[in-house]
Parts: sequence; C-alpha cells; structure tokens
Amino acid sequence: MKIRLDKYLADMGCGTRSQVKQEISKGHVTVNDAVVRRPEYKINTDEDRVCLSGLDVAYEKYEYYMLNKPAGVVSAVRDSVDKTVLDLIDSRRDDLFPAGRLDKDTEGLLLITNDGELAHRLLSPRKHVDKVYYARIDGEVTEDDIIRFRNGIDIGDEKPSLPAELEILRSGRESEILLTIREGRFHQVKRMFHATGKEVLYLKRLQMGTLKLDENLAPGEYRRLTEEEVNAL
Repeated sequence: MKIRLDKYLADMGCGTRSQVKQEISKGHVTVNDAVVRRPEYKINTDEDRVCLSGLDVAYEKYEYYMLNKPAGVVSAVRDSVDKTVLDLIDSRRDDLFPAGRLDKDTEGLLLITNDGELAHRLLSPRKHVDKVYYARIDGEVTEDDIIRFRNGIDIGDEKPSLPAELEILRSGRESEILLTIREGRFHQVKRMFHATGKEVLYLKRLQMGTLKLDENLAPGEYRRLTEEEVNAL
C-alpha cells in the first residue's frame, strides 16, 4: 500500500501531521537510508524502511482495541454534543471507528479498529455472530420467556428476531439474565424484553464472537487486542 510519508508517521504515533512535517523538513526522516524532506513523498508500506531520528518506524496497517464502554458515551466517530468512544482511545490514527454500536446507556465490550473487512464480517446479519449480554430486568423472567426468546420475538420489525438463548441467573421482581443474540437490530435487547412486558434496567455486552470482555478493564479503559484474539476473530 502506498501512503504519504507524513500520514505514515502520524498514523504510527510519531506526532501530529504538522509535527511530523517539521521533522521531515529538518531532515530527521529517512526512507531506505536516504533523507526525504517532502511530506507528500509516497512510500510503499510493504517494502520501504522508514526511520525517524535513526529509529525504525514500523507500519501497522490495522489496529484493534478492546474498549469497556462506559454509560454516557456514544458509539460514534464524532458527535457535536456527547463524548464518543473514540475520545477514550489514545491514538493519532484518523481512520479508527467502532465496529458496531452500543446504546448510550449500555456498557461493555466494543471493538475499535480501522479494519473494515473484519467489522463487516462481525456485523453482517448473514454471519450470525454471537453477542452475549448481561442484563438486569424490571420484572420476573420465567421459563416461558426462555421459550419465547428461543422461538424468536416480534419486536415490531418486518421479521421477528432470530432465535436467542436466554439464561436466567436470578428471577424475581428484578431479574438477572444472560442473553445471546445473533443479530444487532436497533435497541434489540430492550425491545425484546419490552415485547414480553418487561424493561431493561441495566445492559452490558460481555462477548462478541470469540472476543470476550477483559474483566480487568474498568469502564472507560481499553487495551490492544492480542495477536491470538485478532487471529480468532
């Protein structure tokens, strides 16, 4: 892949575009051991060796972050009013985005990446990727609800929801459940319980495909995915 030298360095966290342009103009950057002073110089990320002040700057085409999304933050690249999930990620890349979305008041696992192909595979309804949620429910969740969820529920769309696996952790006036769904419709979990006469009080995503939320991440914290986690996805 060919890319501008200043974008390459900025993407790899060597500074802002204006800062790396200054470094380039000062002759601090070499490409294949030759000094390059033009920010617009195109390099081949697969072949060229780039150094800044004598140190190699290896290019990563894709980045993958696991975020424990807190409530009150929107799953968007930018928003004129609310803080976004990208505001929580310390990266100089300008091509990161959340793979899918969680409601503003929903917490839990969110993948932040710039790998569009992977995101498409995870989010495509045809792939039926499992998404596991923990929820507290206002109302008593029963065995009848398990059967209804397994058969698919009419949530007001053209088609009922796909079969979902409901596990009751605690049943009472306020219940606790685990729910596995294989699609990601708008407010889906909340609408499914609303259709059974109950309301979601708290919702947290725990897993998406093979990727499980790191229990050591507090709300608002994130980390890079391991190589094993990326390969599994």
